[in-house]
Amino acid sequence: MKKLLTIALLSVSALIASTSVASAQSTSQSYIEKFKDNAIRIMHETGVPASIILGVAMHESGSGKSAIAKNLNNQFGVKGGGGAVYYKGNKKVRSSYKKYDSVMDSFKDFARIMTERKQFSHLADKFTQYDYKGWAKGIQRSGYCSSKKWASQVMGIIKRYSLNEFDDDAAPDTTASKKPELANNN
Repeated sequence: MKKLLTIALLSVSALIASTSVASAQSTSQSYIEKFKDNAIRIMHETGVPASIILGVAMHESGSGKSAIAKNLNNQFGVKGGGGAVYYKGNKKVRSSYKKYDSVMDSFKDFARIMTERKQFSHLADKFTQYDYKGWAKGIQRSGYCSSKKWASQVMGIIKRYSLNEFDDDAAPDTTASKKPELANNN
């Protein structure tokens, strides 16, 4: 009887674990679908790879599931902004994290930090939009995080979801609406 109970408990545990993994995958895929166009647009404006924008956001916010992502639209754990306040149930929470009006504003601010803040601005000169590995390692070396595994974790997310494919997306063609001129062979 003990053996049967143990097997049943192990089976239930395995089912719960696989359901949790599938749920996390679904959450991540939904996050990517929802925000990939924003990341690509920002990449074309700033040179920061879309894969880095999405990969770092997914890592730092748990694909949008963290409290600061949900309550402050802060996808990157950026601090500052004068002590944002949000409510968790009936409890008022004061936060040292910056509050954004939208997720897109959070993405734009991250790209601004990467391209304008002296600590990180050299990365845009050193790496292209196609070198997400260089960007991830450079961001870590420049002091964005304290974890020695951070770049590997971000690169793992990028690889797992093939986010680097977004780095190859061409800029929107503004000339496509123009009709091609025919050559005059006279």
